[in-house]
Amino acid sequence: MVQAQHIVVVDDEQPAREMVGDYLRMHGFTVSLCDGGASLRSTIAQQVPDLIVLDLNMPAEDGLSIIRDLKQRSSVPIIMLTATASAIDRVVGLELGADDYLAKPFSPKELVLRVGAILRRLAAPPVAAGGRLVGGPIVLDRTAHRVTADGKEVELTATEFKLLERLIERRDRVQSRSQLLESVWQAQPDIQTRTVDMHVQRLRTKLGAAGDWIETVRAVGYRFREPVVPPKRPTPAPRRKPHIK
Repeated sequence: MVQAQHIVVVDDEQPAREMVGDYLRMHGFTVSLCDGGASLRSTIAQQVPDLIVLDLNMPAEDGLSIIRDLKQRSSVPIIMLTATASAIDRVVGLELGADDYLAKPFSPKELVLRVGAILRRLAAPPVAAGGRLVGGPIVLDRTAHRVTADGKEVELTATEFKLLERLIERRDRVQSRSQLLESVWQAQPDIQTRTVDMHVQRLRTKLGAAGDWIETVRAVGYRFREPVVPPKRPTPAPRRKPHIK
């Protein structure tokens, strides 16, 4: 029997953490609830979880301090829950090592989908150095320095290739512009964040329809993941003209 994956939910507001916990349990996860950093550390000391859902806005110890402390000692993935206005906190949290975020108010269903995406990525076997990266319709061959999208070869510059490689490597994880500057451009002093946006725009154009896999995360950066296709609305039946006798 496969053991259920263990998720820790950290929120100082009891109704919020219980709501998240109940929804995760409904989808087959084992859940521990914590009201702050101290109880989280106590829980981790007994058993390291598979993932942590962490509210950033807590009075006793803010979530960013908790992320900084955890990432110095563990690689456990973290999804941040943030107030809508705290865009700077989201960026800082991602740069400290958090894997994703959801702005409050959020859909519990979306949270479960994000949790599942991160856990699936972590469970996937690592790609061997010099091998291929596959992301949906895109295949990136490190050895041949070749990219195809929907079976057609795409000509990329060295920087575009490295940018796409970085995004696919960290699939389903939000990458802030400064993270991309550091990993792709090595944070050169003459490179600015708008350079990232320009390169992403050109990369999407070259990839064609496959470029939809590169998602813009507002006020933060970019994420490589399968595009969400909204359900089609049913075509309304034609209105019949009233029969006049």
